[in-house]
Amino acid sequence: MRLLLVRHGETPSNLHHLLDTEVPGPALTPLGEAQAAALPEALAGEDIEAVYVSTLLRTQLTAAPLAAARGLWPIVRDGIREVSAGDLEMLPGESTEGREYMRTIFAWAAGDTALRVPGGESGEEVLARYDAVVAEAAASGAGTVAMVSHGAAIRMWAAARAHNVDVPFAAARPLSNTGVVTLEGSPSDGWKALSWEGATVEPAGEAGPAGEPVDTAG
Repeated sequence: MRLLLVRHGETPSNLHHLLDTEVPGPALTPLGEAQAAALPEALAGEDIEAVYVSTLLRTQLTAAPLAAARGLWPIVRDGIREVSAGDLEMLPGESTEGREYMRTIFAWAAGDTALRVPGGESGEEVLARYDAVVAEAAASGAGTVAMVSHGAAIRMWAAARAHNVDVPFAAARPLSNTGVVTLEGSPSDGWKALSWEGATVEPAGEAGPAGEPVDTAG
């Protein structure tokens, strides 16, 4: 299966760099609406057969133009929502607490999944819910699936599950609003990242280290 993990469009909380993870969350800014409107053209070359969204409003608004253009009804799943910030909710991402949130998330991707965001989730819980939605999509038989999700969750899951993306790579590359990580594979065979916001990702074991971008096409 070809899996397109798409970050939602811009929200007011993004403008202020806040850890805003609760449901239903904010709507899109005018720029976020424009980013959503541009998605159908940006993904015109993809034969998308299903569109998944999280329970947060921003993903549903982002996916609406794409789903309408493809004649699809978005599938809402809680499993691909953002990692809960717990006690850190609405704190600035640049704060000490905000940095703790990201350090915890990337520790999960490195294998320390028992860690927990203060007042929030553990890595085991987040990976289990995200894996379940990906498995559902794979079992559907769709060749290409778009999942409109969230920046921290996408980066963590890709680093944990794609064999050619490591933690330093994902940690160094925040996703832009409506940025796309493209993967290929299956829950049984594993996943390979093909591109990260348009940059091709080097297959593990080839010319460069795992997760090294080799071009900026797209």
